Amino acid sequence: MVGGSGLYINAVCHGIDELPDPDPDLRKELQNNELEELRNKLKLLDPEYYAIVDLANPTRLIRAIEVCLQTGKPYSSLRNGTARPRKFNILKIGLSRERAELNQIIGLRVDQMIEQGLLEEARNLYPLRHYNALNTVGYKELFEYFDGKITLEQAIADIKTHTRRYAKRQMTWFMRDKEIHWFHPDTIDQIKQLIIAGS
Repeated sequence: MVGGSGLYINAVCHGIDELPDPDPDLRKELQNNELEELRNKLKLLDPEYYAIVDLANPTRLIRAIEVCLQTGKPYSSLRNGTARPRKFNILKIGLSRERAELNQIIGLRVDQMIEQGLLEEARNLYPLRHYNALNTVGYKELFEYFDGKITLEQAIADIKTHTRRYAKRQMTWFMRDKEIHWFHPDTIDQIKQLIIAGS
């Protein structure tokens, strides 16, 4: 499995906690709240989770609040984190670059995506911009450009900045996982050796 989302990787490797399905009406109501309102609600409902959650991530805040309201219990009390047995072996390999090298690659990749049609792709998706799945780096900046809030040059610069920040958050998340074996992407032979030794 290849991926960058810590939440999904944890779900595959360890299983996920049993939580209630989202209530569409409650979620819609919470999505109308400002970020600071969400923070205050979560702090009141579950100070323990408030202390560790990414307070800049409204999706995480909303999910925690709705679980608290649906169950009458703190979200943190339902996150028992008990790993479920898996019928496969797990070998975690992480790829890492020096910050300056990574930032340069991110800049080049964004330019390449623009050249290959990201602008047109975002324009086609613009009518669906209210969906949460499109509130992601690359689309949301171009949607602001289409709304006339910023220039195209600023949108591209923002995509690069937000991608660098996202990459930094990913590394912070994954560096806490002591099971990950870290490699530079150019050391493919060492990665192969580890896979062979672990199989």
